[in-house]
Amino acid sequence: MLDSEKDGLLPALNKGREALTQAIEGVDDDLATRKPKNGGWSILECMNHVVESERYLLSRLRIAQHSKEQVADYEREAKIASRAADRARKVEAPPESQPTNRYATLREALAAFEATRAETIQFLEAFGDDLRRWTTNHPLFAGPVTCKETVLMMAAHPGRHAEQILEIRRTFKGL
Repeated sequence: MLDSEKDGLLPALNKGREALTQAIEGVDDDLATRKPKNGGWSILECMNHVVESERYLLSRLRIAQHSKEQVADYEREAKIASRAADRARKVEAPPESQPTNRYATLREALAAFEATRAETIQFLEAFGDDLRRWTTNHPLFAGPVTCKETVLMMAAHPGRHAEQILEIRRTFKGL
């Protein structure tokens, strides 16, 4: 991977991680498991989903296939980066990333996310080719996605759920 590409992706991955960490700061286990009255996921379910998504997408990166030519669609990349973080556009989580309730506490879920995000960063740091020359699939896209697009999704996704967690926290504020 080009160093300039890493220079852009690594900070984006860290920004998403930081947004998520800040969103759950100060949340106790009682609040983490409370479901909003209007339905939807609890904070803990959001975290379980984020971990499952990160693991799934990292697994897709690891089995990507090399393309003879670069597959670059800069407009699509920009849309992916902005839409992945946009809570105004509702997206049904694919079965691969539904909350599993694997983690009983927020602390466990955060530790699992941090470990998986560290693996993602290690993968990128060790990757020595152009991410746009490698493709994989994603359950929300028809056809292949580049590894660059996948990493853009991974970078923005925690921020999307950080916003959701903040929304949930606001619904319980003062109760």
